[in-house]
Parts: sequence; structure tokens; C-alpha cells
Amino acid sequence: MSTATEHQVRDGVGASVRRPDGRLKVKGDFAYSSDLQADGMVWGATLRSPHPSARIVRLDASRALRLPGVVAVLTHEDVPGSPLYGMKVADQPVLAADRVRYQGEPVALVAADHPETCRRALALIDVAYEELPALTDPEQAVSGLGPLVHADRVDGGHGNVVRHVRIRHGDPERARREADVVVSGTYEVGMQDQAFLGPESGLAIPAEDGGVDVYVSTQWLHDDRHQMCAALGLPPEKVRLTLSGVGGAFGGREDVSVQIHAAMLALHTGRPVKMSYHREESFYGHVHRHPARMWFEHGATLDGRIRYVKARLLFDGGAYTSTSQVVIANGSYFAAGAYDVPHAEIDGYSVFTNNPPCGAMRGFGAVQSCYGVESNLDRLARELGMDPVELRIRNAMTTGTVLPTGQAVDGPAPAAELLERLRARPLPPVPDGPFGLPGGLNNTSHGEGVRRGVGYAIGVKAIGFSGGVDDRSVARVRLFLSGGEPVAEVHTAAAECGQGIVTVQAQIARTELGVEQVVVLPADTRVGDAGSSSASRITWMSGGAVQGACKALRARVAALGDGPLPELLAAHGPLEAEYEYAHRRTHPIDDEYGQGDAHIAFAFAAHRAVVDVDTELGLVKVVELATAQDVGKAMNPLAVEGQIEGGSAQGLGLAVMEELRVENGRVRNPSFTDYLIPTIADMPPVPIDLLELPHPDAPYGLNGVGEPPTLSSTPAIANALRAATGRELARVPVRPEDIVADSEGR
Repeated sequence: MSTATEHQVRDGVGASVRRPDGRLKVKGDFAYSSDLQADGMVWGATLRSPHPSARIVRLDASRALRLPGVVAVLTHEDVPGSPLYGMKVADQPVLAADRVRYQGEPVALVAADHPETCRRALALIDVAYEELPALTDPEQAVSGLGPLVHADRVDGGHGNVVRHVRIRHGDPERARREADVVVSGTYEVGMQDQAFLGPESGLAIPAEDGGVDVYVSTQWLHDDRHQMCAALGLPPEKVRLTLSGVGGAFGGREDVSVQIHAAMLALHTGRPVKMSYHREESFYGHVHRHPARMWFEHGATLDGRIRYVKARLLFDGGAYTSTSQVVIANGSYFAAGAYDVPHAEIDGYSVFTNNPPCGAMRGFGAVQSCYGVESNLDRLARELGMDPVELRIRNAMTTGTVLPTGQAVDGPAPAAELLERLRARPLPPVPDGPFGLPGGLNNTSHGEGVRRGVGYAIGVKAIGFSGGVDDRSVARVRLFLSGGEPVAEVHTAAAECGQGIVTVQAQIARTELGVEQVVVLPADTRVGDAGSSSASRITWMSGGAVQGACKALRARVAALGDGPLPELLAAHGPLEAEYEYAHRRTHPIDDEYGQGDAHIAFAFAAHRAVVDVDTELGLVKVVELATAQDVGKAMNPLAVEGQIEGGSAQGLGLAVMEELRVENGRVRNPSFTDYLIPTIADMPPVPIDLLELPHPDAPYGLNGVGEPPTLSSTPAIANALRAATGRELARVPVRPEDIVADSEGR
């Protein structure tokens, strides 16, 4: 059998292979989950609470049921299985029974023959609420003040603290006494939304065996099924999920949205049910990035050696647990940043409030702590009178550095090299003419109040699931003849969310098997669990599974004897192999000191931002956002660059424009009119410097790519804005009024 080791395979690992969905998406022909149809289909819709905290005293659906075209109205009494669901803790009601805890909480479901009929039926459901005091201040929540969001917690916890992560390393008190310079600051991050362009949607079809087939856009098919089985009271073999076209995810599709509701309606009515959120409902229907309030203190010697860090992180998790327990852990793990810090005292808190639930979003807690530590590092550099890049390089993490959790970094750690590459890059020229200035085509400035600033930041994040999670991924690969040519068929449950895992799986099969024709089957639950398309893990984990299955197939072919592959397949028929890939074991950190080998690998990214700021009008133009990142192995260089550009864009959004505004528990801007995301007009050039330092434990030496760019892009821009304005700007996103505010803060 010819393999990749014997000849160069076209479009294998390392090639910039075009994505099979690329042309369809550009032309508008790609089928997303919101495009699904089925014969006899009805539409489903959700009634949501208008209050952040209230008791339900009456619910009457009789008028809605009398509306022509309405097929069903379901309430909490119609949930066939467990009334609660959740990713980590099952504490979220499928439908609220007697209590709502955030604005937008689902209360009832409608199925009707038309979406407009659904809308009218929702308005006819009579719900009487008794409003209750809402806890919306996370400081009150962590202090034990205000009402309990969950009077009886199903996880056995007490109060409004979801989790307290306590990390103690070295002797920070002694280090503080020995430090020559001490600086501290408080930094805040607003609530960012994943803002994916394809709203939540799916199609549920009842089956003859009493089960249900669900076609849905998600990030983790098997975890969805686990939660659905509990809520529906069905065994796994009767709940079958298939991934449909996903219009972006970024963590916002890890939690269940339409899955349980659509399946309930389908099983109740005996008809296919389609659910598709409108844009405003999408803002209510998924979790967001945790807003954070953080305090950092650094002590250093006069020559710029960091001696210690102290940090307090407070993340607002909203009304339900979701992934808050692990988001605050991840933020706390990396509160010392990408630096060798011998002493650390870190306390991370996630809390319940009556604000919208928060959970996974690209960067998963490390975005918030990176912004805090990188902001305080620039403050330390100013106090020391040092160049901020030199301060970072002097303290940069290296292979062998021991983290605050006691784990030594045993893979590549090129933090200093990334920063040096950025520092050596020429700065962009000053714009020629007003159109290149802040305000752009509006011609608002001619440069009289414009100041330029340059800022640097570097981030580090763990790759893959951490803290003792038994992370595994399954792949099945089949070799057969078609038209006399060998074809490889790859089957995994890996969710293609736009990151390109379908393309990479085909590249791996070509490389390992030496075949040109590869078919990647739709992801579904007919094959073993692939885990979530999150944590920058899916190429590592599912790629490792596909590689393992292909190697098993190669061994089987070799055992058949010599000869061309087509002849062997013709003689012996199709061959199939399944492989389960698992990374090395990790361990949870201990509760008392936060020590433990929690991670399998680390990824590093750095940014240099150049900004022009009109200090009189508060307008900002990011002129350039250069980045350097170690990717281990660029499996598909073009796709890698796309991931880095996309992550940098979301970091820019968090820095200067993106925030879901919540006041007294109510969302004020649930639309793309008022929630602003970067467009092509806002994005600057993003020069990319790729390092490929193979990770010893990874397939092909690859490393995770998708999340690291979101870490350092935001603080690099914030540091550049501080350099341009001289203001502290201790909160992102930075608004125009923050830049032009007078010295008294008015």
C-alpha cells in the first residue's frame, strides 16, 4: 500500500486546502440549520419571561389553544423527564414552573402551522408574574448580600457563589516586602456576545420507535443528547442527533437552546417541528462572555524582575451555572499571564445573579484575566520607567516555568520570541489624508486632535479540557473502491462550526492512507463521542482519532500482503477501523492551594496594536493589529490565518465596541443595530507571523489555534489607547466618553 511516507499526497497535511463549504457560503447556497424543511412540518416558538426575577402566579394558555393553526401549547407540566438540565450542573428548568430568574427565561412552548401564528399565540398566553427583588450586582452576590438566586441549590452549594478558586504558590507576602516597586489596579470587562450570524435553529422529527431525530446546529452532539435524554425520559438509542449547518458558534452553542424544546413539541404533536430564533431572541437564548471585575497587584525589583502577583477575579455568571465553574478556574489558572512569577496569591469567584446566564465564549475566562494582567504590566512598566516590551521579555515564560498551580510547562513556550518578532516589525506609516484618520469617510477629523499609540500584549491559554477531565474522541474510517479507485470515508461527531475540521479530517486521511478521494460523513451520534468543538481542542483530539483509525487501517492493509491498494480492496472488500484517541491524564487542582497538573498543553499568542485616537472626539481607528503565534504545525496554513484573523477581530470588538448592556437585569441592546461588531471597515491589516514549534504530545506536533488570538488582541489595543491618551482606561470596551472625559471623570 502506498502511503504519505512514500510519495507526496496532494491536499494533505500542511497544504492550504480549500474548504468544501467555502464556495457555497460565498454564493449563499450553503444549507444552514435554519434552512431545514420536512413534510408536514409545523413551527415551534418560545414564550420568555419579561422579568429578571419573578414568581409565576398564573399561566393560562386557553386563548392561545383556540387560535386557528395552533397545534400545541406546552408548559413545565408537559416535560416528560427531568425538569432540569445543564452542561455541568442540571439546575436550569426546561420550562419555568413557579419562578423565573432572568429576563428571557423560557416559560411555555407553542407549535403552529406558521411562524406568524406562533407569534400571535405567544401573545395570547396569559402569564401573571409577581416581581421579586433582583440581584444584579456581583459584588453583593460574593459578599452574601441581597436575595438568593437559588434558595435550594441542586449542586449542594450555599449562597450565591458558584465557585471560589483559591491558588497559593510560594510566599507572596515575603515577596511583597522584598519588592522595590508595587503597583495595583482594578480592571473591568463588559459582557460580550458571541454574535454568531446564524441564529439558533433546528428540526425535530418524531420516529416510529417512539424516539426523535434532531437536526441542529451545535458544538457537542453527544452532550446535547445526554441532556435531552434526561429531559425527554428516553434512552440514548432513541435520541439521534445530526449536525446541521452551523452559522458560527464561539462557545455560544455549547449550551442547549432549541434541542429539548423542539423534541418535546415533535413528540407531543407527532409531527416534525422546526424552531428558529429571531435575532433578539438569540441574544436571550444563549450564554454570553462573563463580565468581570478584577484587581491585580504586581511587585518587582528595580531591574524589572516580577516577584509576585496577587489577583482577585469576580465573574458574573448570571442566573444558572452553565460552565461558570470551569470558566473561573481557567481565568484563575492564567492570572499570572505568560510570565515566570515565583509567588502568587489568586482568588477567583464566579457568582449567581439575576443577569443573563454566562458561559463559554472563545478564550473561556483567560480573556478576562489576560486583559487584567496585561493592563497592570503596562502600569508596572510606567512605574519602573521601562519599555513595556522589555519588561515582558525579561519575565517571559519558558519551557520549564512553573505555573502558579505548580505545573511545569513541558512543551514549547516561545513567549519572548513572539514579542521580539513583533517589536522588530516596522510600524505602519502615518495616514495620508483625512480618510485614513479616526472617523474615516465621515471626514470628521483632519488630524488636529489625533494622537498615535502603540501597545503590546501576550497571552497564554491551556489547550483542551483540563482539570482531570477524561477527554476522548472517536473516529471511524472506511476504505472501499468506487469506480476502481480507492476512497476513504471518515466518520466522526466533530462539530464543524466554521473552523475547518471537515477539511482537516480529509487532509489527515489523504496523508495517512495515500488516497486522493476522501469523503467526510455528516457528524452525528451514530459514531462515538468527539467532545466539544471548543477549548481549541477539536483538531488535536478528532485529528488524533482520525490519524489513529487510518494507521489501524494501514496495518490491516499491510497484513493482506503486497500489491496496489485497489487490487487488495477488490480482493478483500471494504475495510474499516475505529479508534478512540485520548490525551495524557490531567488532574484537578486541590481546593486549599490550587495545585495540580491540570493541563495537557499551552498555546501562546502576542499582539502589537497601533491606534490613532482623536482625543477631542473620542474616535478610535485601529491602524494595524500585528500578531505572532505558535501553532505547533499549520495543518492548513490558510485556515490557520483565518482563525487568527477572526480571533483578533473579536478581540478588537471587545476592546472598542462590543458590549451587551444590562441594566437592572434587563438587556438594553439585543440587536445588531445596537450591539456593534467589527465590520470590514473597522478591521485593520493583521500581519501574521506563524511559528511552528512542534508539541511533543500532539498529532503532527500541532497546537490549538482558535482561542489564543482573542487573549492578547484586546489588551494590546487597550494599552495602545492608554499610550495615545495618557488615560487609565481601566474598562473595556473603551467608549468615546472614556477618552474625552475630563479629569474629574464627568
